[in-house]
Amino acid sequence: MKSGFVSLIGRPNVGKSTLLNEIIGTKVAITSPKPQTTRNIIQGIYNDKETQIVFVDTPGIHKPTHQLGKVLNKQAYYSIDDVDVILFLVDVSEALGPGDKYIIEKLKETKKPVLLILNKIDKIPKEKILEKIVEYKDLYDFKEIIPVSALKKDNIKDMIQSLKNYLPDQIQYFDSNTVTNQSTSFLISEMVREKVFLLTEEEVPHSVTCVTEAIEKKKDSLHVHVAIIVDRDSLKRIIIGKNGSMIKEIGIKARTNIEHILGKKVYLELFVKTIKKWRDKEKYLMEFGYYDFEK
Repeated sequence: MKSGFVSLIGRPNVGKSTLLNEIIGTKVAITSPKPQTTRNIIQGIYNDKETQIVFVDTPGIHKPTHQLGKVLNKQAYYSIDDVDVILFLVDVSEALGPGDKYIIEKLKETKKPVLLILNKIDKIPKEKILEKIVEYKDLYDFKEIIPVSALKKDNIKDMIQSLKNYLPDQIQYFDSNTVTNQSTSFLISEMVREKVFLLTEEEVPHSVTCVTEAIEKKKDSLHVHVAIIVDRDSLKRIIIGKNGSMIKEIGIKARTNIEHILGKKVYLELFVKTIKKWRDKEKYLMEFGYYDFEK
């Protein structure tokens, strides 16, 4: 059996989590149209008869405006050094920008094989794909350049086949039925946070995190309590909504996803808590699972 660890890196909103979910065949990472959805290093485990690949989904590398952003960037950089192969994702429907060039400069510091994944090819004419390949190929010595569409499931199998050529190990790290290393409480928190991202306006999601505070296991069900953390009371009012309408909708949609993932009945109780400037306070960043690997 060939195996190895593979990091997915790129700017925010290039489709890393969507690609990871498609590779694994189930939802292990939340997705939304808004950038910076992923905030933790998430492992998804791909298995076939001859291969086990541990994919590491990372936060999008961006210019941080809070301590949280600095920690997320460090997590992404850490994954570059701690894996066997790197998949650098770019969104071909967007112009090559300073963010992509910045990541390429960081990649020049590593000796790991790097494959360039040109994602979202469904959004551009086919003749433009070759132009994108030419545009990127002279910027870095990529081992391969592979066009894909994570959303349309185009070329994913070919990408996996190419990736197998760079796997260095012959160890099975996880049971063949395991699809992620994340805990049940983390997955529940993320499902709630995803619904906050999808249902609220632009200014709300980046000020929010979610924490599973209790899971009570019953015979055929789970009773779960999740705190939605915001940094100001005005956002608390938005998330609760008029007569509790918004938080009710968040709960209904999150519970449906959670039940699908866990395969059992879930009773989900949500409440909103204000912690001012939590994104800049190390105490809360650590408490909520945003670890600074340099400390």
